[in-house]
Amino acid sequence: MNRSGWIIYNGYLPSPAFLDFAEWLQQAATAQAVTTTIYKNSELLAFLTGDQFDVLADDKEVLPDFVIFTDKDIYLARQLELRGIRVFNSARAIEASDDKITTYQMLAQHKLPIPKTIIAPKQFGYQEDLDVNFAKKIHTYLSFPLIIKEAYGSFGEQVYLIKTEQQLQEKVRELSGIPYLFQEFIQSSYGKDIRLHVVGDNVVASMLRQSQTDFRANVSAGGSMEAYQPTTVEKELAIAATKAIGADFAGVDLLFGPEQNPIICEVNSNAHIRNMYDCTGINVADEMIQYIMESFKKE
Repeated sequence: MNRSGWIIYNGYLPSPAFLDFAEWLQQAATAQAVTTTIYKNSELLAFLTGDQFDVLADDKEVLPDFVIFTDKDIYLARQLELRGIRVFNSARAIEASDDKITTYQMLAQHKLPIPKTIIAPKQFGYQEDLDVNFAKKIHTYLSFPLIIKEAYGSFGEQVYLIKTEQQLQEKVRELSGIPYLFQEFIQSSYGKDIRLHVVGDNVVASMLRQSQTDFRANVSAGGSMEAYQPTTVEKELAIAATKAIGADFAGVDLLFGPEQNPIICEVNSNAHIRNMYDCTGINVADEMIQYIMESFKKE
């Protein structure tokens, strides 16, 4: 049976990388005789009535068998699921990955290794006279330097290395009204990490990322990359992290612990794949399309 799919990306983001990701997926689908259409999320409107879920589009064809959702428009992803369409990754997985606080809670629930983490108290809106007394307790549990990480952010942005009590107080005031967390800084992984791309039950590609000038290893922040052969433990941990948030595929970032034991840094449900291809020669899109087709066979 021939399958058809939609590939949805965010049409409001200025970087061409998001359309590029969608086009790579489409090319991989075409190579496997799978018909796909690329849409911006702005071209598909979720429509609700008391007894109806629909998706509105000017040129909408017959609803697809599946959707590859490279965006974080969780509401649209859920609307498609309510129409009975299989979405890769699911709205639940995207939501869990997008909110780093939720990610760490789910990883901890599955007893997977993460840095020591303290969630900042919920605040509603910016407060000029914010009570920051709670922050005085932080270095009782986390020594300097430590990490402050906003719940929402990509490409290594919204992550801050805090070295002093003064920096801590200033950043807490600056982030008033924004969800964030405090985290142990893994000194042994300064400027380096591993990105493993998981598809289903397999790690299909991996690379080592390193920076000589920044505590973050992200290539977008100036880091370099090289192909990497992960250990069995690293592969098993990346797969477990992907399953913990309910994702079909993900880019999992692992840190090097003090004894070189892997520690989960992040789980990215919408990880881009061009850098991985440039580094390893492996086109993860091929693996993703094959996984989707095999999932229909199993069903």
